[in-house]
Amino acid sequence: QVQLVESGGGLVQAGGSLRLSCAASGRTFSSYAMAWYRQAPGKERELVAHINWSGSRAYYADSLKGRFTIARDNAKNTVYLQMNSLKPEATAVYYCAADPVVVTMTSPYWGQGTQVTVSS
Repeated sequence: QVQLVESGGGLVQAGGSLRLSCAASGRTFSSYAMAWYRQAPGKERELVAHINWSGSRAYYADSLKGRFTIARDNAKNTVYLQMNSLKPEATAVYYCAADPVVVTMTSPYWGQGTQVTVSS
């Protein structure tokens, strides 16, 4: 069982940066793949980035490459999302998710989400 709690969201101006954190409980965190998803108002939830259990491999949505970075600290049971050069279209609720193999929309473990609002 894994419980996830996101933090770090807020209001930021376009061009600014935020770092989201997702703290996980459970002894098996270091063996889980992790991901960040987001859902904007009126839109479907979409993948932002995911990272494998060791942190050696990461994947990003094409539109976010070079501006967003996913990382994890298994000693702290935490996964991060560094977001730079933010644009208003990044406004959404950001969720972290965990899965023993690879995170998909049907993965069993999700956080409650943290709101990110980017003003123009």
